[in-house]
Amino acid sequence: MQLSKENLLAFYQTMVTVRTFENKAAELFAAGKLPGFVHLYIGEEAVATGVCANLTAQDYITSTHRGHGHLIAKGGKVDLMMAELYGKATGYCKGKGGSMHIADVDLGILGANGIVGAGQPIAAGAAFACKYKGSGAITVCFFGDGASNRGTFHEAMNLASIWKLPVVFVCENNMYGISNCQRDHMNICDIADRAAAYGIPGVTVDGNDVVAVFEAAAEGVKRARSGDGPSLIECKTWRWRGHFEGDPATYKNPEEQKAWLQKDPIPRLAQKIIDLGYATDADLAQIADAVKAQVAAAVAFAESSPDPVPADVLTDVYAGQ
Repeated sequence: MQLSKENLLAFYQTMVTVRTFENKAAELFAAGKLPGFVHLYIGEEAVATGVCANLTAQDYITSTHRGHGHLIAKGGKVDLMMAELYGKATGYCKGKGGSMHIADVDLGILGANGIVGAGQPIAAGAAFACKYKGSGAITVCFFGDGASNRGTFHEAMNLASIWKLPVVFVCENNMYGISNCQRDHMNICDIADRAAAYGIPGVTVDGNDVVAVFEAAAEGVKRARSGDGPSLIECKTWRWRGHFEGDPATYKNPEEQKAWLQKDPIPRLAQKIIDLGYATDADLAQIADAVKAQVAAAVAFAESSPDPVPADVLTDVYAGQ
């Protein structure tokens, strides 16, 4: 598929925004400015970008504990996200959710989630609602390779296939479930093979190639919108950092890490854009500079925002209601 200049430049901007946001989050966490846990998405930017480029504002996504990239790709605002990471009252969850629980229902973002595999039944439920209402919307469920071992994965896949729900399951296979390499907890190479058990299409793509991801997702989204039911897309990718910030990831093979870093999805896309004559190095640098300014403004917004007040500790929650 030959994508337009506008498509590829939009992909580039989204991926650079995710990378810049995450690098800044790493810096701020190391400086002790962000409370709680932070799980970064660095290296996996092509997956969220390629998938979400197929979605409309009416479509839904469910995310994971590593959700910043999904949120940005679906249209989340980086200033509200950063404020949430800081635990400020101006954040998406008024400072009560932190990195792992950001949601924006108006944008179809049903929430990041700190429980592995918890998004899969939520996605099936959202897809059921889309079908029941006849809204034409679909749901995309992002999850990791470790989550495909959970019962929630199989329950959601089974129900979605039986009821032909409009959902696309997107497995971000970064090869490690926390510190466990895939080959140590799974007797298959391709997680997409599991789709066969439910009679639905399953495909494996290079998750560091945003165009390949976009094309695979386009097929899944088309199938879901047409009423043919779910599909499973496995995107093989790599997380550059440890499972969480503070994890030194000494369990990873250094040679494997080096090989994957050479497949960095952002320079790959940049080279494609330049080769096609859609932009120059200077043009791309200008985009990166604008994104840096945007993220810097988000940090300033967060740092100047008020903390939540004790009187609001029980608002926006179910406890006591």
